[in-house]
Amino acid sequence: MSDEIVSEEDLARARQDPAFRQELMAKNLDKLLGALNRAKQDRNKNPEMARQMREGVDLAVRLADRLQREDESGNGPQAA
Repeated sequence: MSDEIVSEEDLARARQDPAFRQELMAKNLDKLLGALNRAKQDRNKNPEMARQMREGVDLAVRLADRLQREDESGNGPQAA
């Protein structure tokens, strides 16, 4: 799994492997939270940043909810 961008290969593997999917989502949640933290420092310099931060926070909450549901169910979401 690449540290930068999720590849098509990663996505295909995540559809078949629930443990890998969990790891991929958790890693990307960490990246998103880091980006939001950096954006928080720049929000006064860029008026568009507030809107982008709201979108990022919404995405982070949805991803965290999904990770939590997978942890609780133990079997993860069904592959599409």
